[in-house]
Amino acid sequence: MTTIAQFDTTLVTVGVDTHLDVHVAVALDQLGRRLGDLEIPTTQDGYDDLADWAESFGEVEAFGIEGTGCYGAGLARVLRARGLLVVEVLRPKRQTRRHKGKSDLIDAEAAARAVLSGEAAGAPKTGDDIAEIIRVLRIQRQTAVKARTQAINSMRALLVTAPIERSLRALARRCQHLDAEVAELDADLDELVRSAAPALVALFGFGTDTAGQLIVTAGDNPDRLRSDAAFSMLCGSSPQPAGSGKTNGRHRLNRGGDRQANAALYRVALVRMRWHQPTRDYVERRTKEGKSKPEIIRCLKRYIARQAYTALTSTQPAEAQAAA
Repeated sequence: MTTIAQFDTTLVTVGVDTHLDVHVAVALDQLGRRLGDLEIPTTQDGYDDLADWAESFGEVEAFGIEGTGCYGAGLARVLRARGLLVVEVLRPKRQTRRHKGKSDLIDAEAAARAVLSGEAAGAPKTGDDIAEIIRVLRIQRQTAVKARTQAINSMRALLVTAPIERSLRALARRCQHLDAEVAELDADLDELVRSAAPALVALFGFGTDTAGQLIVTAGDNPDRLRSDAAFSMLCGSSPQPAGSGKTNGRHRLNRGGDRQANAALYRVALVRMRWHQPTRDYVERRTKEGKSKPEIIRCLKRYIARQAYTALTSTQPAEAQAAA
């Protein structure tokens, strides 16, 4: 005779589909049975109501949230502050959506089932410490530099036709103001980056810009990354197998991951290829082995990602990291 297992405590898994104004949640028990659904506003009261609603069903195991780095960032912070486990869930694949349809409730339930099955197990960035401050300042600097470039280009265009004494004065003042803003942001970023990851800045080829980008990519909780291989995958610098049939051992360029982090690794690789003698020796040796320049840079980026991960997660002093 078949019997259904009975549990003394209901273990609750909640999936959340996030949007700008509202979030939709679906709760499942440990057997995958649907317990209920809820729509909340994206406010502090709405987040508290969601947590209370989930706990009313039993012991909450985890929340699976789509968009923890965007619309779900505020909810994720509130839930973590209450001691609840938050799991980052990727958007459902298009093939799955074609089979099951698309709605907020369907996406929320899919998020919960992804956590329940173990398919989704990644920890999101916390976004509540120095790495988040660096991210915000970097965005401010990028927009200021872009505005300054636009003002300079406008002045160059107006030099041909416009009355200089009237038209260019305001643009020149704007450039001066933006120059001062960029300089102030550079000073703030330099101090924050050196404070957040002194061991990373101490590595050859790293400056405020490249180190700041990798700090933002890793987040305020780099320990969420299981290994340097996971960090390399996050940066898009891990090799992708491309072998099949009789052709094995081939790898191709990784086009995924954080492309800004990948660009930072690329800049560090170029600096080392020009000024770092051990790297220059490595390039010479690999060139004699028949490797092309893009292949050598790909290998260098993977090695630099390993160094950066160690610097971001290690508690050793900066001097020891740099020597390594």
